[in-house]
Amino acid sequence: MIDIHCHILPAIDDGPRNMEMALQLAAEAVNNGVKTAVLTPHIYPARWNNQRSALECEIAIFKLHLATKKIPLDIHLGGEVRLGEDILPLLENNEVPFLGEVDGMKIMLLEFPDQMIPVGSEQFIRHFLKLGIRPLIAHPERNAAIQARPDKAQHLIDLGCWLQITAGSLCNQFGSKARKTAEYLLEKDWIYLLASDCHNLAYRPPNLHLGHAAVAALHGADYADMLTIERPQGIINSRI
Repeated sequence: MIDIHCHILPAIDDGPRNMEMALQLAAEAVNNGVKTAVLTPHIYPARWNNQRSALECEIAIFKLHLATKKIPLDIHLGGEVRLGEDILPLLENNEVPFLGEVDGMKIMLLEFPDQMIPVGSEQFIRHFLKLGIRPLIAHPERNAAIQARPDKAQHLIDLGCWLQITAGSLCNQFGSKARKTAEYLLEKDWIYLLASDCHNLAYRPPNLHLGHAAVAALHGADYADMLTIERPQGIINSRI
């Protein structure tokens, strides 16, 4: 499987605090069936001032540590971009790491606040699309506004966004509202990808395999493979 949203790089956001913890997380991801991962540290200038140029150095170092420990995880750099005006200068300066490219559009993992879809989100999304950037909305099933009105997700799709749900949401890791919303979005066939969004071994583990099993139980193994292998591969093909 390919995990296209995970926080494994050490000491740069709310993921693993040090290299040892990061390597344990990577090893567990491999044990759970992940062969390739796009590492997506938070791009959130108000809280974590991560930028592409600095992160490329961090991922090169991490690759060396993976090789030393013989952990067979193929990694690429991405980012989880928090929606806000402060990311516009980063885009202008080519400091936002994208997940890859599909049909000439760069794919950007975009995060909303947990409690709402902010006013002005539609304008931001239209602007990104004009720039040749397709937003992949991270974990919409965990957003309170979408939990209250799951049909709101359709407007995001109509605008041109893709949606990515978290594997743990299908296993009640984030509560019944997130699980029911994730199941609703899957039933509507509105989900483009499944990812782990792992942060640590204790309570945000790399459990993409459990999400794959849950999707397979609901909609069949082929559909689960599409969300965890085929579509992620299509995104990262431009990077290989």
